[in-house]
Amino acid sequence: MISTEVMESVEEILQRMESPLKFASRDGFRNLSLIRDLEPVMAGHVEALKGKDWAAISPGPPPPAGLLDAFGETFRGYDALPPEEKRERVSRALRLFEEIRRWLPRRTAATPDTAPSLPGTEDVRVSLYQLATPARYVRGVGPRISALLEKKGLATVEDLLYFLPRRYEDRREIRKIAAAIFGRRETVVGKVTAAGFRQYGRRRLFEAAVEDGTGTILCKWFQGGSAYLKRVFQEGSTVILTGEVRGFLGGKEMIHPDYEVLDEGEAGSLHFRRIVPVYSETEGLYQKVIRRILAEVLEEYADHLVSPLPPFLLQSRRLPAMAEAVREVHFPGPEADLEDLNRFSSPAHRRLIYDEFFFLQLGMALRRRGQAIERGIAFQTGGPLAKRFQALLPFRFTAAQARVRGEIEADMGRPVRMNRLLQGDVGSGKTVVAFSAIVTACENGCQAAFMAPTEILAQQHFRNIRGWAEDLGLQAGFLSGAQKGAERRETLAAVARGDVQVVVGTHALIQEGVEYSRLGLVVIDEQHRFGVLQRATLREKGGNPDVLVMTATPIPRTLAMTVYGDLDVSVLDEMPPGKKPVDTRVVYEHHRPRVYDAIRREVRKGNQAFIVYPLVEESEALDLKDATRMAEHLRAEVFPEFAVGLVTGRMKGPEKDAVMADFASGKIPILVSTTVIEVGIDIPEASVMVIEHAERFGLSQLHQLRGRVGRGDAASTCILLAGHAGSADARRRLRVMEETQDGFRIAEEDLAIRGPGEFLGTRQSGLPDFRVADIVRDGKILAEARADAFALAERDPGLLKPEHALLKEVLLNRWHGRLELARVG
Repeated sequence: MISTEVMESVEEILQRMESPLKFASRDGFRNLSLIRDLEPVMAGHVEALKGKDWAAISPGPPPPAGLLDAFGETFRGYDALPPEEKRERVSRALRLFEEIRRWLPRRTAATPDTAPSLPGTEDVRVSLYQLATPARYVRGVGPRISALLEKKGLATVEDLLYFLPRRYEDRREIRKIAAAIFGRRETVVGKVTAAGFRQYGRRRLFEAAVEDGTGTILCKWFQGGSAYLKRVFQEGSTVILTGEVRGFLGGKEMIHPDYEVLDEGEAGSLHFRRIVPVYSETEGLYQKVIRRILAEVLEEYADHLVSPLPPFLLQSRRLPAMAEAVREVHFPGPEADLEDLNRFSSPAHRRLIYDEFFFLQLGMALRRRGQAIERGIAFQTGGPLAKRFQALLPFRFTAAQARVRGEIEADMGRPVRMNRLLQGDVGSGKTVVAFSAIVTACENGCQAAFMAPTEILAQQHFRNIRGWAEDLGLQAGFLSGAQKGAERRETLAAVARGDVQVVVGTHALIQEGVEYSRLGLVVIDEQHRFGVLQRATLREKGGNPDVLVMTATPIPRTLAMTVYGDLDVSVLDEMPPGKKPVDTRVVYEHHRPRVYDAIRREVRKGNQAFIVYPLVEESEALDLKDATRMAEHLRAEVFPEFAVGLVTGRMKGPEKDAVMADFASGKIPILVSTTVIEVGIDIPEASVMVIEHAERFGLSQLHQLRGRVGRGDAASTCILLAGHAGSADARRRLRVMEETQDGFRIAEEDLAIRGPGEFLGTRQSGLPDFRVADIVRDGKILAEARADAFALAERDPGLLKPEHALLKEVLLNRWHGRLELARVG
C-alpha cells in the first residue's frame, strides 16, 4: 500500500518543480524574465527526490537517476543565459518533468483520511511571481497604455491591484432627465443632440445638449479643454452625466458635469447602474480604460494576493479575505455604503489598510525582539558619581526628566543593549538627562560618545558637557572633521587609551582610525539627520554599547509607531519651571519698519536678535530676499549703529565659528543667517527672532527656529514676516504658530498638512512603503495592527511555528531583506 505521508511529500516536491516552469512558459513565455535562481532551486528538488523511499510509493522502480540528473543539468548556468536559450531550457525541462511524472502513479481523488493540504511556501512564491507580471502583459494594455500606466508608477499587476479609486460615484439610480430634481446631484444618460461653442456676453463656452426621450439637459464648460470636449461630444453618441441639476431659461443644465461616453453595449457594464470607482487619471488614460484594465486584472490575478493572516485575527477584527476585499474596493457590490467607501472606511478598505500596517508592525516587533536578546552591558546605576551630578545642578529635575532618567537607568541596568529614542520639545532639558546616562556609563569604567550633526551644535554641546565633566573629575574630548595635525593625533590617542571618558563630536566620531578603549554608551543628537549606516558604524565602534538617540522634533504618535516602532520611546512632555513663552506674531511686508524698530529697541536694552532668510544668495528663479545681500543692506542702511553678523551653511567652519563666537559673546548683537541656526544654538540674550518669507517654511522649521529665543530671562518675540498671504496651507501653518507653542500639537498639524514622507524630510531607510494606508487618517487601525503584531511576535518570536510559515514568507517579501539593516534604529 502506498504511504500517504511519503506520497504527499513527493507531490509537494513535484509541484514546486512544476509551478515556476508553468509560470515562466505561460502566454508565450512572457513571465520568463521574472524567474531567478532556478539552478540551485531545481538542484535541491532533484536531490530531495533522489533521497525518497520510492518503494513506499510505487511497486515499480524509481525514476532513473540519469533522468533526474538530466533535469537538474538543464538549469546549469541558467541565470546568465540569453532569453532565447532560457526559453529552450524551460521547454526541455517541462518535457523531462513529464517523463519524471510517468514514474509516479497519480492519485485521482483524496481519500477520507487525507485533508486538502494548505498552500506551501512555494505556492506563495509562485503567487508573488504572478503579481510581479509587468502591466504591459495584461489583456488590453499593450505598449502605449503601459507607458501611460508607468507614468503613474503602475509597472506590475500588483501595482494595479493596489491602485485604489480616489472616490466613488453612485450610479445605481439613473434618473430620467424629466425627473431630475433641481439642486441635487443626479446621474442621467442620454444621446448628444447638439454640441459646440456658444458666446454668452463676453464669455465663450462649450455646450452640449443631451436628451433621453423625456427631456433635454444642457451641459456647459466655461474653461479649459474645449477642443478635447468638441472631439468627445459627437452628435449621436451616448453619454453618462453626473452633476448638480440647475435651472436655466425654463430648462435644466449641469455646469462642468462628470461625464463618460458609452460605447455600444456598455449600458450594463462597469460604468453604469452601480457604484462606480473613479480613479486619478493621466492624459490619454481615462476612467473607462482604467476600469476595464482593473476588471481584467482582478479576474486573473486577485486570488494571488497573498496575506496569510491568522484566522483568529480575521475573525476578531472582522476582516474579509484579501481577494474579496480587493475586488470589493475596486467594484463595490450593490449594498455597499457610499459614504464609507469615500471615507476609505469600508470593511474592504479596512482589510487592505490593516494588512499593510500589520506586516510593517510585525517586522518592527521582530526587530525589537532581536534587539532584546542582544547582549549588552549591565551597568550599576545610582552610584555616588551620579548623585554628585544631581547635587551639582542649580535646579531640580522636572517630573518628566526624572521619569525619563528612570526609564533610561532601567534599560542600562539590564544585560541587554538599550535602544531608546528620547524626544522632547525645544528647551525641555534633553541634554542634561542624556548626561546623566553618560555619568552612569563612565562610573562603570566605560566611555561615552556624543554625536551631533553640525560643528556648531557639537561645539555647543561640548562646552556644556566639558563643564559638567570637569566638576565630576571626568575628562571630555572633542573630535571634528576640522581638526588637523597634533591636536587631532593627541585626542585620538587619549580616546584609544581611555584617558578621555566622554567624546563629543560630529560624524568624525565614526571615521576610520577612531578607536575607543571601552565604549559603553552612544548618544546621538538630532538623530534624523544621520543615515542608518552612520548610526550603525558608531554602535559597532564599541562592544555593543547602549544607544540613546534624541530629537527636538516632536514626533506624532502614529508616526512614531511606524518610523520608530522598534525603539523604546521616552518623551519629555514638560518644560522646566520659569521658561517664558515666546510671543509669536504674523506680520506682512507693509509692517517691515515696525519690525526693524522692534529689533532696535531690544538691542538697545542689551539683548540680541536673529534675522533668518530662506536663501543664502540671490536667485533668478525665486523672488525672495537672501541672507547675503540683506546682511549688507542691514549693515549699511538699517542698523548702521550696530554690528551685523552673517552665518550661512556655505561658509567655512572656522569663519562660521568665529562669527558665532562673537555673537555668543555679545560683540555682534544682530545675526543674519539661513536655517543653519535651526537646531541647538543657545544664546540666552537673544530675545527677537525674525523669520523672513515665513510662508515658505514648514511648521517644524518654524518651531525649531523659534526655539532659538526665549532661552534667557528676557521676554522674547518671534516675528513671522510673510511676503504675501501665501497658499491655504501656508496660512494654516502661520496660524498654528501664533496659536500654540506645544511642539506635539505643532507636529500633529505638520503631519496632517504635509503627510508622512514630507514630514520626515527624507525617506526613512528600511521601511516598506504604504500604498493604501494613511497614518494620519488610519491611526486607529494602526494601533490595532500594532497590538496584534507585537502579541504574535511575543508568542512566536522567530515565526517558527508551522502555522506561521507562510506569514514569515510574505513578511520577508514585504521587507525585501531590510529587517536586519533597519535594526540600528
